Parts: sequence; C-alpha cells; structure tokens
Amino acid sequence: MPLVVEVPGWRRLELGHLVLDLNGTLALDGALISGVDALVRSLGERLACHLVTADTFGTAKDLFGPSVRVARITSGREGEQKRDIVEALGAQGVVALGNGANDALMLAAAALGIAVLGPEGAAPAALTAADVVCAGPLEALGLLTNPDRLRATLRR
Repeated sequence: MPLVVEVPGWRRLELGHLVLDLNGTLALDGALISGVDALVRSLGERLACHLVTADTFGTAKDLFGPSVRVARITSGREGEQKRDIVEALGAQGVVALGNGANDALMLAAAALGIAVLGPEGAAPAALTAADVVCAGPLEALGLLTNPDRLRATLRR
C-alpha cells in the first residue's frame, strides 16, 4: 500500500518507493548517522527502499540488510544514472533523498525530492532541485513517518 499524502494546493502524492543517496545524505564517512537505520527500516514497511550509491566505502550492502535494495552506480554520469533509476521505478511514485550535485537530477525527477543539508553540506543544485530541504536525514525521514509535517511544509 503506497504512502498517500494529499498536499492542499499542490498535489496528491502516492509514494511506493524511497530512493536514498548514501554518503553525505544518510552517512558520514561511510558510517550511518545515528537513528537513520531504524527510520529506514520502519519506512521499509510502507515503501520499497533503494540505496543508490557508488559505495565509496564498500559498506552499502551491510548497512540495512535485505530490506533495502542496493543499486550501485559507476563513475561518470552519476546524476544521470540516479535519475534513470528513479524513472525506471516510475518517478510519479518515488520520493528521493540526496545532498550532492549528482543527486539534483534524481531529486527533480522524483514526485517528491528532499534535499538533506547534513554534516557534509549540500550542493546548491540539490537544494534548488528539491521540493523540500531538511536540516539532516532524521528530519527528512521524519517527514515521511509523520506526513502531517510534509503537508504543512508544502501546502500552498
């Protein structure tokens, strides 16, 4: 069952997929930020979760277990690869989280793009491509666990 959020004056979101960038968004120096694991696992009960990463630190497959699919991207055209994954899932049903310049196309393509301004900062391209900007991954994931927050932020 998708996560349905009716945002007054904006749109009705019917989200079935959560696409997540790893480093800089959910993790710092290859280690998950405290609390992220539990929130992603909880959201995995409602959304199919996908980690899109170059896996710089080689830790992606061990972070969440089998409940989160890992899609490895290769060096070069990372932004296009991430966008293509969102589109292949059906962009109208995707919420995406990212912080880097190579996340901007993914954030723009998704029905809901959330830029994360975490300890590594965020690229201006990601901020302008997103529908929402959050102070960190816990706040971003919290919008999905408590959709009233999302509704309040995006209502027109």
